[in-house]
Amino acid sequence: MAIASVNPTTGELLQSFEPHGADVIDERLDRAVQRLGRPLSLPERSVALQRAADLLEADVEELARTMALEMGKPLRAARSEVRKCAWVCRYYAENASAMLESEPVHIGAKVRASVRFRPLGVILAVMPWNFPFWQVFRFAAPALAAGNVALLKHASNVPQCALAIERLLLRAGFPEGSFQTLLVGADRVAALLADDRIAAVTLTGSDRAGAEVASIAGRHLKKAVLELGGSDPFVVMSSADLDTAARTAALARTVNAGQSCVAAKRFIVHESVHDAFVSRFVEAMKGLQVGNPLNEVTDIGPLATASVRDDIERQVRESVQRGARILLGGERPEGPGFFYPPTVLVDVPEDAPARRDEVFGPVAAVLRAKDLDDAIRIANDSPFGLGSSIWTQNEGEAEHFIEHVQAGLVFVNAMVASDPRLPFGGVKRSGYGRELGIYGLREWVNVTTVWKAGDQETTSDATE
Repeated sequence: MAIASVNPTTGELLQSFEPHGADVIDERLDRAVQRLGRPLSLPERSVALQRAADLLEADVEELARTMALEMGKPLRAARSEVRKCAWVCRYYAENASAMLESEPVHIGAKVRASVRFRPLGVILAVMPWNFPFWQVFRFAAPALAAGNVALLKHASNVPQCALAIERLLLRAGFPEGSFQTLLVGADRVAALLADDRIAAVTLTGSDRAGAEVASIAGRHLKKAVLELGGSDPFVVMSSADLDTAARTAALARTVNAGQSCVAAKRFIVHESVHDAFVSRFVEAMKGLQVGNPLNEVTDIGPLATASVRDDIERQVRESVQRGARILLGGERPEGPGFFYPPTVLVDVPEDAPARRDEVFGPVAAVLRAKDLDDAIRIANDSPFGLGSSIWTQNEGEAEHFIEHVQAGLVFVNAMVASDPRLPFGGVKRSGYGRELGIYGLREWVNVTTVWKAGDQETTSDATE
């Protein structure tokens, strides 16, 4: 079956690609291994990353338009995504040397011991469509900086984005074989992971996909980093600045049309300010412009595929059947494209999909909390644990939340977002391992103990 690029605004086919066959895959795996035998030096890798950042900024309009046409991201957001990719490239170009520097460990006068960081080898990246450039670069920049080579199996609805990234990194100075795209379906992933030429895998996607990849990687004793789903709590306490919280909540729920693992999805509000917050939140959601992503004033474009739109429609319908009330949106618009409006639900029962599942679209579930401990209980009542935020002017409340919420990311009076300087990842069914920061780079190295002894030196403990 061909790999198809479809415009989600119109439903029209943009371009189709013939999937790579076994011979092409084998050739690219061999090329990746050969490249490992002729590595760039760290200074050369840093120069190539700086050049990649320059090219991303120079080509921002073309790349943003590719995203808008292929997966529906509004142009303003697409430009921001490209520029963020440039940022992560520059961050690792400037900091990888310090991150990879050998760390001496004092053992004794006659021993020189240290910890060194060496590349793992060929890394397979299985990436999603929702941030088709950023998700790739936040893996590729640290992995390439550490001296690895990469194979990208991108989502099948964004092949043009995948090929654009490969071309850009080649132009930046990474030699052929350093970063290659495999135009293959998900059915090829298991065989790739079984191949001895692949050293490790990273996947960003659903918890179901993560569990399957982790199982295969485990059988072959290969490292995996998994950044999976989320149902992030956005907690609003009585002391919060409600105007700012409500405006930010609308953005946090609808960034990328709500198609973000780290988007706020459950809005847990102290009962004393529930109605006041909801009123402001609904008005903020009403003010968002839904439309063609090529229009500069558009805030929310279409959902990326018809199946994503249909899943959202089902989750809202089933939540209402269980007792949730719709205050805004909730009806699929007429006309072409995979659009769904900003939607606000209240009185959402515990068994409703809008509360229990990850909702990958612009649908917000607003929940009441009696106090902070009740808010934390509701926040933790989820199989996911990616991001979280709390809105309060009380430092004690903020610290209590930080200590007790089950999440890999905790933001106070701010919406959750990734930053190249800070580790990104979750707990529970949101996956394991970290991206970005020094931790993201060190996921892709062999942490090597080095012991150099003098003539008379022996170890004091011969046991393992």
